[in-house]
Amino acid sequence: QLQASGGGLVQAGGSLRLSCAASGRAFRSYTMGWFRRAPGKEREFVATINWGGGAIDYADSVKGRFTISRDNAKNTGYLQMNSLKSEDTAVYYCACQKVGNQYSYWGQGTLVTVSS
Repeated sequence: QLQASGGGLVQAGGSLRLSCAASGRAFRSYTMGWFRRAPGKEREFVATINWGGGAIDYADSVKGRFTISRDNAKNTGYLQMNSLKSEDTAVYYCACQKVGNQYSYWGQGTLVTVSS
């Protein structure tokens, strides 16, 4: 199971750090990702990191502002979000165990609201 947390209300230009806590040590073997769904829009990819942290990718819209990381000893992944914009407002989901282009496990989502 995945538990996402850390969302909240922040002013534009501010920062938030999301966490994704996983139950079970298998998490450390999996690629994990962050996705988001803005109001009225489809879910979109935000960032991904492989099991060892050596392969990272970001959506163009967040490059240079967001940083994905993980602490396998704590079975936890993170998404540091800086220079937040109103268009970053969304429910953010973490996921892990990527098989092909699909993720097997999803967290429940945490709401990020950026006020302009």
